Parts: sequence; structure tokens; C-alpha cells
Amino acid sequence: MRSAIPLVAAIATFFSPFSLAIKAAEPQPVATFKKWSVFVKEDGGERICYAATDAQELAPASVNHGSVFFLVASWKSGAARNQPSLMTGYQLNAAPAPAIRIDSEKWEMYTDDNEAFIERSADEARLIAAMKRGAEMRVSAVSSRGTATSYVFSLSGVSAALARVEEACR
Repeated sequence: MRSAIPLVAAIATFFSPFSLAIKAAEPQPVATFKKWSVFVKEDGGERICYAATDAQELAPASVNHGSVFFLVASWKSGAARNQPSLMTGYQLNAAPAPAIRIDSEKWEMYTDDNEAFIERSADEARLIAAMKRGAEMRVSAVSSRGTATSYVFSLSGVSAALARVEEACR
């Protein structure tokens, strides 16, 4: 089992440039389930709970990808539940859209700087269900410089991690 500490440091570093509120309330590790770790963060009185994993494979190998994570976040207030997102260490290109593949299923994402999200909540739910059934998830994206990238994320431990996220944000 890998330690959550390197992932915590990377996620805290990743979030810190975006706002003083986020920087002041760094994510706190809660538990690790195989390849997925659970974190809780307090932000302006709101509790955000999420499961996160880092990419197991990054391609092309010759490119500096920065930190690359896949997260599933829930807000205690109910503002969002099981919201999947990709976070990269570089700005993403909107076209072609980043895409997720699990087995034969595919989802397209929309970008916001260095993050990518699923557009419709029904598709989010379908993705979460596939993540719980699957063994690995492949994500392809293009950087703002035009570099095609791809990532492999292990889904080992995601079901237990998501259950712990739900418990932490009740």
C-alpha cells in the first residue's frame, strides 16, 4: 500500500496557487485504499471530501506532465456529489476534448485551464459506476501546446475510497 503523504503534498502544492483560502486549508488525509486516497478539506465553512489517485502511466515519457490526478469530490452541503475530474500540471486544450475510457465505454470531458470535467450529471453517475466495476481507466488529452498525452489510472480501491468519501461528508 502506498503512502498518502506524497499525494497529499502534491495535491496541496497543486491547489495552493489558486486561492489563499485553499492554501490556508490544505487537504487532510483520511484513509488510503490500495491506489486511492481519501482527503477532507475545509474551505470557507464548507467541507469538501474527495478520493484521489495519481496516474500510474504517463505518455509520452519525454514530456513534463507535472502532477496528474484523477479525483472524485463531494461537498457536505450537497452542492455536488461524486463529481469526477482530471487535474494536470499543464493547461489543457479544449479541442479535441479530453476523453476517458473504461473497457469499451467512453466519456468526453470539457476543460477549464488545467482541469477537465464531465458535462452531465447522468454521465458522471455512469462513469462512477464503470469506475467501480473496472480495473483501470485511460484518459487522453491534449495540452495547450498541442502535445497529445495519455494516462492510465488504477481503479483498485476506488469503491472503498468512494464509500469513505460519502461517510466523511455526511
